[in-house]
Amino acid sequence: MSIGSVPVRYRVTIDPERCMACGRCAENCSYGVYRMENGAIKVNTRNCVACHRCLAFCPRDAIDILEKPTDYRSHPVWTREVREAVFNQAKTGKIIVAAMGNVLPYPIIFDRLVLDACQVTNPSIDPLREPMELRTYIGKKPAFLRLDEMLNGEIELKTKLAPNLQIETPIMIGHMSYGAISLNAQLALAKAVTKMGTFMGTGEGGLHKSLYPYQKQIIVQVASGRFGVDINYLERGAAIEIKIGQGAKPGIGGHLPGEKVDSEVSVTRMIPVSSDAISPAPHHDIYSIEDLKQLVRGLKEATEWKKPVFVKIAAVHNSAAIAAGIARSGADAVVIDGFRGGTGAAPRVFRDHVGLPVEAAVAAVDAKLRSQGIRNEVSIIASGGIRESADVAKIICLGADAVYIGTSALVAMGCRVCGTCNRGVCAWGIATQRPELTQRLDPEVNGAQVANLIHGWTDELAELMGAAGINSIESLRGNRDRLRGYMLDEGLLKVLDVKSVGA
Repeated sequence: MSIGSVPVRYRVTIDPERCMACGRCAENCSYGVYRMENGAIKVNTRNCVACHRCLAFCPRDAIDILEKPTDYRSHPVWTREVREAVFNQAKTGKIIVAAMGNVLPYPIIFDRLVLDACQVTNPSIDPLREPMELRTYIGKKPAFLRLDEMLNGEIELKTKLAPNLQIETPIMIGHMSYGAISLNAQLALAKAVTKMGTFMGTGEGGLHKSLYPYQKQIIVQVASGRFGVDINYLERGAAIEIKIGQGAKPGIGGHLPGEKVDSEVSVTRMIPVSSDAISPAPHHDIYSIEDLKQLVRGLKEATEWKKPVFVKIAAVHNSAAIAAGIARSGADAVVIDGFRGGTGAAPRVFRDHVGLPVEAAVAAVDAKLRSQGIRNEVSIIASGGIRESADVAKIICLGADAVYIGTSALVAMGCRVCGTCNRGVCAWGIATQRPELTQRLDPEVNGAQVANLIHGWTDELAELMGAAGINSIESLRGNRDRLRGYMLDEGLLKVLDVKSVGA
């Protein structure tokens, strides 16, 4: 006997009294849940992924989606997800591919950290009436400044400054490649960062020519597969990022399913149409910090030393030691990507079981760099699980200079986090290359929504700083006195270098 079918994950029902059989659900669902038949809507509930596109466009609110209507016998070890993974692999004998971020219920450190506020003797600051400085510079800073006084009394700066990125808010958009997301999605992000005076990443998918007008706000990425990398690509970026690891899948390379490699993605990535773009786990020219130093220097020489170079690593047990090596490699910033970072496609076992929280990794990296007296050598960018402005404030208190956001930016464009990005049929036109779906995403409208999100978070960050009696983002950075741990064990408090509540 075969395993047979498993219980449906979602039950879709249509209220016959409210439904007017307009067919909008069938038109909008890209997963084949609905079809028109003899003037009525028929439902194949097994295809539903809860993307909510049908709910958003039903004019009569006639549709209901219920999660897990039929469950297995409850068991603390053999959960539904574990059993269905076994069924899946018993049928296919293959690696299970999944998308988005880690779905297991690990404790979220951000939710166990609270921000302190000022009262009476150390008054708070009103950001509506007093200036708040959120401008941030990403890049190498000098250990000291050498000044010369001129004959006319003016001061001349003699210290040579390394190139830095100037951002008006410490919030940037992380690397989501063309192929993993649609060109319209990338254009929306580009319009948002241009409006807000910040930056976005290309991911490892090259730079489509439609993004050339926004190149001054784009960080180009060099990953192990070197997809789309040439001198034109490097020269167009405002900065260059070397991707060593990714929080959603530490220790392995990237994967873009061939179903998402159309002719435009093919040209941009410099790979054949419909071929799986699988980048290798390591860079085949990097097996030590000395090798990394050569690539950093090579990229700087190729771009005439005009652009900062970042290095992105996944949060792992020795992130602090690696970051110290990166600081000495000549890189200008280190990106720490936590295990809750999203992805377009990854082995499920990696997404859910490999990597460390970004909060602990950033705290450890900041402490290591400070203890070695080289914190000024690199900026720290945190990514992987940044959900709201409070997370931004907390991770900056733990030592980050700025953050990358990814999933939250996609949610601002309509993403429902249904976790099926790897299938390439995103109903919202985000994680797909199908023309009939990508046209659903308007770069102008969705770009404005992402800009609104960044603007709202920035205003909230200013309010949080004011409550803490701080009027400059520089004073918030690494300021662990503004944090207290709640229900965190002593060992983790020590790693974070944060006092417990009541202390």
